[in-house]
Amino acid sequence: MATTFFKRLANATPVAFTDAFGGHRKSAFSGFQVPFGAIAAVSGGIFYFYNFSSPNLAHLDQVNEETGPKVALNPNKWIEFKLQDTARVSHNAQLFRFSFDPTSKLGLDVASCLLTRAPLGQDAEGKTKYVTRPYTPISDPDSKGYFDLLIKVYPEGKMSQHFASLKPGDVLEVKGPIEKLRYSPNMKKHIGMIAGGTGITPMLQVIEAILKNPDDNTQISLLYANVSPDDILLKQKLDVLADSHPNLKIFYTVDNPSKNWKGGKGYISKDMALKGLPGPSDDTLILVCGPPGMMEHISGDKAKNYSQGELTGILKELGYTEQMVYKF
Repeated sequence: MATTFFKRLANATPVAFTDAFGGHRKSAFSGFQVPFGAIAAVSGGIFYFYNFSSPNLAHLDQVNEETGPKVALNPNKWIEFKLQDTARVSHNAQLFRFSFDPTSKLGLDVASCLLTRAPLGQDAEGKTKYVTRPYTPISDPDSKGYFDLLIKVYPEGKMSQHFASLKPGDVLEVKGPIEKLRYSPNMKKHIGMIAGGTGITPMLQVIEAILKNPDDNTQISLLYANVSPDDILLKQKLDVLADSHPNLKIFYTVDNPSKNWKGGKGYISKDMALKGLPGPSDDTLILVCGPPGMMEHISGDKAKNYSQGELTGILKELGYTEQMVYKF
């Protein structure tokens, strides 16, 4: 399976690179760090695929035709998925590709997430303890045979450290999907998005669902906040999407700008939201996903029972109602 993937990736890359930039270049991977030398070729390909491909380009999973309604996920059972390869996308974030039966679909709707778990020692009775975390795949939900997770690795993160320890051939236990927002084409005229860090993952899932559908006329406005320019995940990918789709507008802001930074500076403010998001309306939906501090500032966090909870923060101050805002 890996050999076939390498060949398909090698054949697909030059075509996509020409379409995206209007000409051939010798390398799509300059400056790219590969954590495992043995998988440098495929890791570089995945990094390229996420930074430079767009819904207008040919995706690898389109090579195979529909073969049946097989679903790889199970919402009631932990399923093992094998790590195929990995690629570093920033100083502390990596892409992980997990494989499954290529005749199957993952079974994920937009927008949904997965539950992952890893063993964490034993309890007093000798039973295995687990750490469990939800993640949103950034691969196309219709992809057959694989899904991709974008993980930010924290020094004290129990689950992210488990991811960092995985090597190709290792397995990850997954259950799902867990449905978040059930997206349908043209459900709103304008969708605004506020994301921080890895909060970009559910946004990207919705963005690509809209942009790959020629009958979906939804306007999208994304405000994306990070600590520094180097922390902006998949920026090249997002920029290509925005450049090739006039219905997608993106505004970046960072806490610690570099000398040549030309985007926003500081936390997402009321003025940024006022200028960068669609105004309150029955035809407007604002999606929010980020770390707890950002959520409190923007919209208020979810309730303790994981329901949407009360709308607070700058979105409430700007006149949005709870029906106009969805918190991932």
